[in-house]
Amino acid sequence: MNNILFTVEEENLICAFNTSNRNILIAEIRNALPYFSNEPDMAEIADNVIDKLEVMTDTEFSKNTFTPTYDDESEV
Repeated sequence: MNNILFTVEEENLICAFNTSNRNILIAEIRNALPYFSNEPDMAEIADNVIDKLEVMTDTEFSKNTFTPTYDDESEV
């Protein structure tokens, strides 16, 4: 097992997409990359997420629970 960890920013990005399947998630993030063309930081985060998801197995992926992190938890 690779034990891949996602940063808070990466996990927040992941939460914006369908997380039911690793391959679907990769495809959805790839499809969104053109929308990040004016946001180089977001494009880099998306690329990092894709790289991590590609080396992860489906079993490893299924063990993750993706939860967004908010700046101020009192606003939730």
